[in-house]
Amino acid sequence: MKKAPTPAEISELFDNTDPNVVWDKATVVIRRISPHYDFTLVHKVFKDVMRMFYGEFPGYAPIKTLYHDLSHTLEVFMCGVRLMHGVHRSGDKLSDEEVTLMMLAILMHDIGYAQRRGEECGTGAQFTQTHVQRGVEFMENYFGERMLPSGILVDVKGMILGTEHFRPFAQIDFATERSRMLARIVATADITGQMADRKYIEKLLFLFHEFKEAQFGSYQGMFDLLGKTKGFYTVTREKLDGVLDGIYHKLEYHFEEVYGERRNYYIESIEKNMAYLEKVVAQDEQNLFNMLKRNGIAECARALPISNSD
Repeated sequence: MKKAPTPAEISELFDNTDPNVVWDKATVVIRRISPHYDFTLVHKVFKDVMRMFYGEFPGYAPIKTLYHDLSHTLEVFMCGVRLMHGVHRSGDKLSDEEVTLMMLAILMHDIGYAQRRGEECGTGAQFTQTHVQRGVEFMENYFGERMLPSGILVDVKGMILGTEHFRPFAQIDFATERSRMLARIVATADITGQMADRKYIEKLLFLFHEFKEAQFGSYQGMFDLLGKTKGFYTVTREKLDGVLDGIYHKLEYHFEEVYGERRNYYIESIEKNMAYLEKVVAQDEQNLFNMLKRNGIAECARALPISNSD
């Protein structure tokens, strides 16, 4: 009989900062879907994406965005592979090719924040409203240089477009309804992976700086963005249950196999974040930094200039 997870094990689910640890955890989950899965291609892309973040990829500077950072991509990646396993275990069997397509899309979904050498002005957040298209263009060039099948480009492009919050998911063209379903998995992982992060509320302060640099939105300050996040979550939850078909529920099948409990630890973590957010915004703005303590993020955000784009 499986043992229920300890609080430390639950916390560890959302501790995805070390690429090597994340890769090892992800391969264990994928092996639950396909014991003989060939990781060659995905591992190559994984390493190249890490090189992009570190500034080791030819022609590119390190990715400097503070909210859409390496840990964000790793959180979404881990949520994605767990969701894939949950979908598979629910009876909707995934092929190795489908698993590959989704992992590639998740790894590259925010690569458009990367700055080419010579355009290092700002942090890359100035590409907030264009980063998805930039990411698609990078992916097309990357796959083209490696002479991968054109079908991969078509499917992965649709999945990456599905993560763009400004683009209505229902208006994206997919070759088949199956491709649309796979894109729902990717888009759902992007949303739930980041919002379940234990540092999510603190990292919203970094998101405020990204929006300011991008001249996006009309937030009056960090406190204003936090106050409006509850409404954002209401709309986002409607999206998860609506056009994304409530596929996040399939995470329960993953945790049932791993821990013996059909619970959705991602949604539970999001709800805890939202409950604490309500307490934060119920206070005076002067108490904001006293209530956000994790990882020194709030102090770092307070020290940043309003915009790094000049």
